[in-house]
Amino acid sequence: MSLPHAILTALLEKPSSGLELTRRFDKSIGYFWSATHQQIYRELGRLEEAGLIRELPSAVPVRGQKKQYEVLSDGSAELARWVDESQDPKPQRDALLLRIRAAAVVGPQGLGPELRRHLELHRGQLATYEAIEAKDFPPDRDTAEDRLRRLVLRGGIALETFWLSWLEEALTEVEDLTRDGAGGSGT
Repeated sequence: MSLPHAILTALLEKPSSGLELTRRFDKSIGYFWSATHQQIYRELGRLEEAGLIRELPSAVPVRGQKKQYEVLSDGSAELARWVDESQDPKPQRDALLLRIRAAAVVGPQGLGPELRRHLELHRGQLATYEAIEAKDFPPDRDTAEDRLRRLVLRGGIALETFWLSWLEEALTEVEDLTRDGAGGSGT
């Protein structure tokens, strides 16, 4: 149920067309809530049908012109209701963790290169987040909105920092086990 709320959030920040929304998802919201372009366009239709958003009137209608959307009062109320709602954390689902568990029974021989690849991917993501923080959150930006947006970004930085630390530990362990010729233990 979060994609409609992600779209309502983005539209409240700035009325946008579907194309502009997909670009914004690719560059910001998508870091913590991803959606395909098709999902975004389909959800825009549902939100409009539900009376939560509307197409902005165009001064001069032009064929093929991008529709711009804004959030209506019912959409703002729905987003506020959702923000106040209680929600339990979701269980972690990560194929790499499952692969390491499987390596406990079949052996860790092929994991080293994959762990190194993940390490580089997380280093890249951390660098991206840090660049966004430096660019978008200078010390003088201290509005309530900026503080909350930065809090989300700091969560991403903390998660990437965790993954880097854990992957380095996992890589050391797997390399030690591979060097020692350890196979699966059957646990």
